[in-house]
Parts: sequence; structure tokens; C-alpha cells
Amino acid sequence: MRKSPWVLLIFLLIGGLLGGILGEILRVMAPQGTIQAVFATNFTPGISPPLTIDLILIKLTLGFSLKISLLSLLGMFLGVYLYKNV
Repeated sequence: MRKSPWVLLIFLLIGGLLGGILGEILRVMAPQGTIQAVFATNFTPGISPPLTIDLILIKLTLGFSLKISLLSLLGMFLGVYLYKNV
């Protein structure tokens, strides 16, 4: 059976979202220490500040930012694993 790349993308997004949510819960609930430092620290690549183009009639603001933590990466790997085995 041939699997669609769109299904893989959905598995990656859901895995990343669930891992990110778990990381945010750990950041709030875990006491200060090693667990919080390892699992709740995130890396934020993106365009900062956003690119703004002012054309008098319309003003466009373009930009993006990703918030990646260890748990969101683990969620993505779990999504790929589930995609391959489902």
C-alpha cells in the first residue's frame, strides 16, 4: 500500500504539537532543575523582526517563527514511527 506524503506531514505536525504541549506543561509544572532545563528549553528559529512592506495602499508583514523543544522533536520522531508502522 502506497502512503501519501500528506499523511506523513499530518503525523509530523500532530506529533510535534503534542510534544510541544507536553513541553509547555513540563515547563510550568516541573520544579526548577535538570528536568526543566533539558525538556522545557526551546529553540526558536525564524525571521526576527518580521519583514514589513509598506505600499501605501496596503501594508504586508511577512514572517514566521518555530518553537522547537526536545519533546516536540521526540513527538515528531514518534509520528514518523507511527506513520511507518500503521
